Amino acid sequence: MNNLDVLHARAKALGLHGLLAHWHDATAAGWLHDLIEWEEQERARRSLERRLKEAHIGRFKPLCDFDWAWPKKCDKPAIEALMSLEFLNDATNAILVGPNGIGKSTLAQNIAHQAVIHGHTALFTTAGQLLGDLAALDSDSALRRRLRHYVNPTLLVIDEVGYLSYSNRHADLLFELISRRYEHKSTLVTTNRPFAEWREVFPTADRLSHAAPASKTLLIRAAERGSNLGSITGALLRLLDRYGAAEMQAAIIEALDRNVPHPSAVRLALERRRHERQQLPPVAANLSDHVQARDVAVRPPRLELYDQLKGTSDE
Repeated sequence: MNNLDVLHARAKALGLHGLLAHWHDATAAGWLHDLIEWEEQERARRSLERRLKEAHIGRFKPLCDFDWAWPKKCDKPAIEALMSLEFLNDATNAILVGPNGIGKSTLAQNIAHQAVIHGHTALFTTAGQLLGDLAALDSDSALRRRLRHYVNPTLLVIDEVGYLSYSNRHADLLFELISRRYEHKSTLVTTNRPFAEWREVFPTADRLSHAAPASKTLLIRAAERGSNLGSITGALLRLLDRYGAAEMQAAIIEALDRNVPHPSAVRLALERRRHERQQLPPVAANLSDHVQARDVAVRPPRLELYDQLKGTSDE
């Protein structure tokens, strides 16, 4: 491929259709190479400005000025590996854990900035801002559109997880977001809480383990198989709200006995148990969009209650 062919391919990639239509005249003018070079540089500059603006990284101390002696147990090689951005190629997630004031946010901002400089899209937000933004939406359609805003960036940085405790609604939204990004896009989280204390931050997961203790074993076995824990937890919570704690615990044990640690196996066990007892299926009520507590389950009364009421009225 000669030089003109290379220039033609670059002009085509830029979408310079007017230039391509007068290609022979342009090649004779002598400024063709400079024109394409200017266009590529200007587009790269505008793209970088746009991605930096949309990333919301804010002002931060560059990594060259970071005091590596201040965090006594900071894993510098691990941070340098994150700065290489190789984890973005595999859509791997990362978590920076440590007490307040040691520079977790600064490190995360540097990693996000590095990603933008190298042509990726990134978004930096705090956990409070993210969950407050999602929880404030009243309609499902608006929520889906806003979720896409957080799902699309190549790198999503969620800062300050653990500074506040979140409601079931907030925890469900975070699980949904992480589930959608899992194995597709990378997520970087900073937190001041060790993992043992995360149940205090996300009561949803704690609610599941308290209602159905066997769910802990199911999640561990699912993780060993590389399953998406976010989507599995969400599915189990929906089944818990639909069928209740006692039925849920028994169904999970049955799924584990069959060596199928998946919500589909739990759902089949729940349905089988319902059919054996000749019980009516639980009915979920569709609440209005403006109602925030959408995890409320409504169960119909047993049919024999109507017979009892009828007998009382006859008397």
